[in-house]
Amino acid sequence: MQMENGSGEWGFQGKQEVNAAAAITVRGVLNMLMGNLNKDDSRPVIPLGHGDPSHFPSFRTSPAAEDAIVDALRSAKYNCYAPTVGILAARRAIADYLNRDLPYKLSPDDVFLTSGCTQAIEVALAVLSRPGANILLPRPGFPFYEATAAYNCLEVRHFDLLPEKGWEVDIDAIESLADENTVAMVIINPGNPCGNVFSYEHLKKVAETARKLGILVIADEVYDNLAFGSTQYVPMRMFASTVPVLTLGSISKKWIVPGWRLGWLVTSDPNGILHKYGIIESITGFLNISSDPATFIQGAIPQLIENTKEDFFSKIICILREAADISYNIIKEIPCITCPKKPEGSMFVMVKPNLSMLEDVNDDMEFCLKLAKEESVIILPGVAVGLKNWLRITFAIESSYLEEGLARLKAFCQRHAKKQ
Repeated sequence: MQMENGSGEWGFQGKQEVNAAAAITVRGVLNMLMGNLNKDDSRPVIPLGHGDPSHFPSFRTSPAAEDAIVDALRSAKYNCYAPTVGILAARRAIADYLNRDLPYKLSPDDVFLTSGCTQAIEVALAVLSRPGANILLPRPGFPFYEATAAYNCLEVRHFDLLPEKGWEVDIDAIESLADENTVAMVIINPGNPCGNVFSYEHLKKVAETARKLGILVIADEVYDNLAFGSTQYVPMRMFASTVPVLTLGSISKKWIVPGWRLGWLVTSDPNGILHKYGIIESITGFLNISSDPATFIQGAIPQLIENTKEDFFSKIICILREAADISYNIIKEIPCITCPKKPEGSMFVMVKPNLSMLEDVNDDMEFCLKLAKEESVIILPGVAVGLKNWLRITFAIESSYLEEGLARLKAFCQRHAKKQ
């Protein structure tokens, strides 16, 4: 029997904040580009838009990591619920891993395990949000921050990364943007989407500026140590005596296992400021009402970290360095595209198309839609990462695919070049 609502009205409706947040995601844009592919093109699709190299044989994770998972699963010790903050042995292993070269020591109590780095972002922004608060985010950046801020009704204010200065933070902009309602600033190092690595001196300036403004620094270091240029990688937690730091990281990129969903949020705060202002308590409270990583993945972490040999990481760094060289050298040969700085870290490079040199291409989104349709190459439009009329190219794929994809990009630009 069909029941009718006498009033004709229902007491529920979709949450608009969720719709707004979902509209500004990399996945959403990439799905749209995939939908624009020409199904009659027999060539393989070249994915230069998404940072997931685990699909390719050259980027397979280490045998030690695989063995750690198998051993943890077969031990039958990790079929239970885990503590909401994470298994102690895993937290201790991560603290020890992050303690290398630090002037102070992290303890397991400083480490909170999350379901990938994305949940670490969710936790950090949720505990900092309050009525009227704002957060300073980099432009370009990782749009999940904007999405999460929108969901938490946290106002976003953008500071620029400066291409002419190797994508350094515009320090002057930080000071002009912040006010008494600013709670934090985010830096991503090594950089997504720019492929930059911040120097020690620059990070020191960032820390000193944040201290002056009374805000903490959220350091997204998911590409921790994936640096292959002349600038040495320095973690932001080196400056925790100057300013409190929330470090966000995971095994996703360094071990090439994004699907394993094991991340962390680490509080670096030797002066006890985060405790004093209730941040630690709020992090624990948030984790008490949210999901956590699979227990057997947590159980594998000590063995995974201890047994993965340095030559695995060296191999990945070597592959990324060569891929960055290939990308930079081929892009230099394309007259209508400029690359302000050769990438030194992560898996990405930002380049700028000169649209005035192209026919029938009005902006970065149209560029990427037509490239997908005509060449079966997926590149992320800059608007998806906050920088309109730029492009983000991922080079963490097999070199043969990378070369073919960039050759197709070059052919596309030549075909659309305005006649002189």
